[in-house]
Amino acid sequence: MSKHNEIGTNGELLAVNFLKNKGFSVLETNWRSGKKEIDIIAESGDCIVFIEVKTRSSSLFGYPEEAVTAQKKALLKAAAEDYFEQKACTKPIRFDIISILQGNHTPEIMHIEDAFF
Repeated sequence: MSKHNEIGTNGELLAVNFLKNKGFSVLETNWRSGKKEIDIIAESGDCIVFIEVKTRSSSLFGYPEEAVTAQKKALLKAAAEDYFEQKACTKPIRFDIISILQGNHTPEIMHIEDAFF
């Protein structure tokens, strides 16, 4: 596995544990619909939360959350629509970002709730 893929995979594991510790129920990880993917789908209260995880080893090229572009947001929205269609879900939704900086120190995790849409 390449270094950047390893960083991303480790970041997603950190994010799942972080969410569970906050009381979220993780429903799906790396859920796919065609070429669209949602990193984590979780439930918090009565809300379904679609979560994009961005992990970087440093902030040299910007913070992880800055990598969630308009194009990525549109893909997440389309994937969420597919999920709702397949699961016949009627609960309210929101889109969150979990930003992780993990260098040679303890990872810094920032949870941005209701980040877009």
